[in-house]
Amino acid sequence: MGGKRYGVLLCAEDSEYVKTKYGGYFGVFVEMLAEEGETWDMFRVVAGEFPDDEDIELYDGFVITGSCNDAHGNDVWICKLLNLINKLNFMKKRLLGICFGHQILGRALGGRIGRANSGWDIGITTIYLSSPMHTSSSSSKVFPSTFDVPSAMSVIECIRMRC
Repeated sequence: MGGKRYGVLLCAEDSEYVKTKYGGYFGVFVEMLAEEGETWDMFRVVAGEFPDDEDIELYDGFVITGSCNDAHGNDVWICKLLNLINKLNFMKKRLLGICFGHQILGRALGGRIGRANSGWDIGITTIYLSSPMHTSSSSSKVFPSTFDVPSAMSVIECIRMRC
């Protein structure tokens, strides 16, 4: 039996910078999340490319990427993605949503999402990392053991959705 298999549901077109640096957004996610022995496949759902129904069973889980599109939109590909998410949830597949991905997961699964009444939230916010992530003995693909992970860090935030 082989290693685990995951699919990336790409919800955005690749930028020139990401194409040059990583070969596209798919490369970003594989570099960040993949472990030895795993197989990763890409589906450009934004362009209408979805996994075949008969192949879904072959996957352990899926990552739903960010997008410049609106998670409240009703474009054909978004409606098809909503149906796929419900099918994957019913099948108990692992799902990870990033930005637009977590918003569309919330919409598909009955969560309460919406635009912030205050409009766009742009600025710097502090995030706090929980233990054991910021201990010196922990190691991950995001923070290797040679990197001293702080207990808090400032990040740039630009969002108008609230979940």
